[in-house]
Amino acid sequence: MSSVATPSTINGVNVEQLGTNIHAIQGEPGLAKFQFRATNSWINGGHNRTTIKEFYGVGKEDTTRTEPFVLDADEPPVLLGEDLGANPVEFVLHALASCLTTSMIYHAAACGIKIDSVESRLEGDLDLRGFLGLSKDVRPGYQNLRVHFTVKSDAPAETIRELTKYSPVFDIVSNPVPVAISVDTKGTN
Repeated sequence: MSSVATPSTINGVNVEQLGTNIHAIQGEPGLAKFQFRATNSWINGGHNRTTIKEFYGVGKEDTTRTEPFVLDADEPPVLLGEDLGANPVEFVLHALASCLTTSMIYHAAACGIKIDSVESRLEGDLDLRGFLGLSKDVRPGYQNLRVHFTVKSDAPAETIRELTKYSPVFDIVSNPVPVAISVDTKGTN
């Protein structure tokens, strides 16, 4: 019986390390618990800035990031902004696209499926009457989202589509997530 050598990297993913991580989590489920964090400060008008650095995962605080990621958000001029960054609902499209793609790539690698390229196009429909409080029948957020992938791979399209179902952001935008909002006010005088 001959053995088939499997590449240690598929789609840029170290599948040997991925397998090691999966076995570690199977043996100690607490390693799978993560907490991601972000801080945000308003600058002016629709412009605000989010800083992302620390997170908790694999049983401890992560200290590998020496510099934070800084993301500016704003609105386009037609929405009274200065266009100093993508607007928040555009960031949702980015988060969804990147998470679906990452999920597809990682799960394909774990299944031994080689992917040569992935491109996606996303669209979301939003009615400002919800945001502006002009209609109680219109939600403030997206009414629907459409994602189209073009993937170069020998795997069937249905197999590739199934790999996206593990995307955390797809889950977040598809299912209600409890969000607790607290506000502390400070006087300006």
